[in-house]
Amino acid sequence: MNRLAPALLLLALAASPAAATRGTPAATLPLPPPVATPHDQPLQHQTGMVVIEGANGERTIIRSLEPRSLVGGDRLDFSVLDADGDGLVSRREAAVDRSLLSEFGNVDANRDGGLDRGELAGWIL
Repeated sequence: MNRLAPALLLLALAASPAAATRGTPAATLPLPPPVATPHDQPLQHQTGMVVIEGANGERTIIRSLEPRSLVGGDRLDFSVLDADGDGLVSRREAAVDRSLLSEFGNVDANRDGGLDRGELAGWIL
């Protein structure tokens, strides 16, 4: 009976109302935000992929994705440059690319103060 007495005493103390007020109540924490993965990126903008086989059947996949606005300084995404969606790239919108801003006057063939898709395509080629 000596061995059972301490266990019963601890159980009685834990169940007492005084024991419930002594401790800090448990609290739940919010979940962290989800981490972006390559699956979140559209595959139509994928420019390359490498699969590296590791030990124990582990695979590491490395993908390169095309940026949304400038690609190597040679290709421009008109829809990203045309921030206000009016169909023309203004001098202010062209300021995201230093080369385009410095050549703006030469690229603006009709001198209307905005670059349309045709003028911009002529500059890139």
